[in-house]
Amino acid sequence: MQQAHRSGNLKQSNKAHKSRHRSKRGISAAVKGKVNVKEFVRRNRHILKKEERRHQALQIRKNKREEVLSKKRALGGNRNPPFLVCVVPLNAQLDVQSALVILKTCSEGAIVSQSESGVLHIRLPHFKQRFSFVCPEVGNDFALLDALKISDTVLFVSSALEEPVDEWGEKALALSMAQGMPTPVVAAMDIEGVHPKKRTNEKQNVQKLISKWLPEEKVMQLDKSSDGLNLLRRIGNQKRNILHHREKRPYLLAEEVEYVPDTEGDHGTLKISGYLRGMPLNVNGLIHITGLGDYQMSRIDCLDDPHPLQTGKEHAKQDMMDAENNKVSILQVANPDKQESLERENIPDHMDAEQTWPTEEEIMESNMETKKKIKKVPKGWSDYQAAWIVESDAEGDNSEEASDEDDDDDDNENDEFMSCEEDESDKEVNEEINDFESVMESEVGPTDERYDATIDAHEEHEMLKKLAAAKEDQQFPDEVDTPQDVPARERFVRYRGLESFRTSPWDPKENLPQDYARIFQFENYDRTRRRVFKELEDSLENMYGFYITIHVKGVRQDLWKAFHESNGNTPLSVFGLLPHEHKMSLMNVVLKRTGVSEDPIKSKERLIFQVGYRRFIVNPIFSQHTNGSKHKYERFFQPGSTCVATFFAPIQFSPSTVLCFKEKKNTKLQLVASGVLLSCNPDRLVIKRIVLSGHPYKVNKKSAVIRFMFFNRDDVIYFKPCKLRTKYGRTGHIKEPLGTHGHMKCVFDGQLKSQDTVLLNLYKRMFPKWTYEDCIVTDRNEDLME
Repeated sequence: MQQAHRSGNLKQSNKAHKSRHRSKRGISAAVKGKVNVKEFVRRNRHILKKEERRHQALQIRKNKREEVLSKKRALGGNRNPPFLVCVVPLNAQLDVQSALVILKTCSEGAIVSQSESGVLHIRLPHFKQRFSFVCPEVGNDFALLDALKISDTVLFVSSALEEPVDEWGEKALALSMAQGMPTPVVAAMDIEGVHPKKRTNEKQNVQKLISKWLPEEKVMQLDKSSDGLNLLRRIGNQKRNILHHREKRPYLLAEEVEYVPDTEGDHGTLKISGYLRGMPLNVNGLIHITGLGDYQMSRIDCLDDPHPLQTGKEHAKQDMMDAENNKVSILQVANPDKQESLERENIPDHMDAEQTWPTEEEIMESNMETKKKIKKVPKGWSDYQAAWIVESDAEGDNSEEASDEDDDDDDNENDEFMSCEEDESDKEVNEEINDFESVMESEVGPTDERYDATIDAHEEHEMLKKLAAAKEDQQFPDEVDTPQDVPARERFVRYRGLESFRTSPWDPKENLPQDYARIFQFENYDRTRRRVFKELEDSLENMYGFYITIHVKGVRQDLWKAFHESNGNTPLSVFGLLPHEHKMSLMNVVLKRTGVSEDPIKSKERLIFQVGYRRFIVNPIFSQHTNGSKHKYERFFQPGSTCVATFFAPIQFSPSTVLCFKEKKNTKLQLVASGVLLSCNPDRLVIKRIVLSGHPYKVNKKSAVIRFMFFNRDDVIYFKPCKLRTKYGRTGHIKEPLGTHGHMKCVFDGQLKSQDTVLLNLYKRMFPKWTYEDCIVTDRNEDLME
């Protein structure tokens, strides 16, 4: 075998490189000028020793433990407001009062009381907790939403003897989840009335139905006193869902309401008492009363707690002391100099616009026009008298209506909306007729006349046209026909061509309508929002949990009377407005269609919006929810899609949930979309696109003769700078017109196919119309008063 080579004594052995030290030059060459920010910041930091690190960990653990314990101690007690629970039946036939009876009698030491507005209070001294229960009207969507806005917990009650979740229950669950659900609790009643062998199966069936909407929620039983005690224990100890759109503002549920009319005028002062929740309330700010609007406050009083957490004897003794003392402490008094104004719109100065001095040529032209004008005046009138006659002929070419004629084909709006208001006398007569007809229908079935009375043929015809237009827009997006009777350069005079929709510049302040002078705009919306929230959190005076009385001034007597008659004892909800939240601006909200309705919604269609705590009626325009500076206008809000709605409305700071309702003539309000508030930015560019199409007449190697896009030579020359594209991906431009009938020679980057279609894109900015209306909640969903 061949022997392996062995190195001798003269072999060179180099020292191993251990990389423990490098020169400054080597380091700088390796990093190439980059600096690690963390190492640079930590260079001079003190390195903790082992004992110091152990002590620091103990301090962090102790602080976290104290924070958790303070949150647990805050649950209940006299210093904090009671747990506000909204009781919602999942079946319209279920009586929730039977569930409240079980809760009232679940403990011998429970102290039960009820406020003037119908709020039920249950106090458990051995739990050291208080509970308030409010029951919204079944079938009233707005009453349910208003109660859920301010509730800490929502208690869904089901029954094992009836259908666990009917149509109303599904609607209540959908509304609560779209608005932002408080902490949910589900209870099943009447399980004891079922045969003992079938109780487990019945409870499992209810659990299976509830799991579709609330998969992590366990259904509790509510039939005995022990069940009620377990339910209250769970409500008081479970983890709370944080609703940021509510926790960032002060709010309260009105438990006592008193209206004091002024000695002079038709206004008065509304005194609202309740437990303050959320952030601190400033008397110099504004408040929003759901169903009444925005108002100023004159003062805020602090009252003794009418529902304290005490035993029976202590409670009676405290009531006697409160009756003798009747102390009312004034917390805040409004300062007229610092109080926020109720002015909603900006008053534009028309003289603040750009002023230019006319040239001599313009003066000569105006003089020539004045000489040519001829007026018909009575015989014997002088020129001075004739100057006072107002001309009846208006210039149609420069009017605002003439400038919008280009939207006649797809933007015509139907302003005739249904009215849901009826006279009281008509209601009584209609109720008698309906009762009689219901008896007849139960015996012989509905007649043809009765069925035809519920159908509106005109509405069905309009819906058929809308469905056809929406289907055409899906198949041929943005394509329009070039008119043959009007030149295209006049018909599309407000449109422009763009080299690139994404990168081409577009000035957001260009050619704004007059309504933009009435709104307010932030220099930086996000920065202002963070500053407002920071100032609110750093407020020194915190009245959380106090039982206060708000003196609201300037409430109209007729408005309060109408509201009180329609709502009865339904509790009011009051929200404190943040700075600037009363002023008008342009609001952008992201919406997603629900699966309830498959009907397309047209832009500028009348819709009811609920953004956070505010509810109003607007006609929004829709656009795509995309990145970039320009957003494509959508003619229809198609089912199963997501888009951004833009409309004029008062400012709100995100986060805020958004609900969109549509009015139906023969049905109740329908939730068609839900989403969140995006921003209040008037500079959002909503660009409408139209596509003019032409067809190849003669095709050469890289050129082609195109027809049917235009119908005269001047239009071809006018749109010559615009870029062309085809449905098969070719791009090109117009080279020259051919003849006088609109044929044109175009050059492309490749040979066209005979079945290809040539397209020309034109763009125009869209603006929403000022159609904002405040809506006032009445006893029915259909009744909306301005």
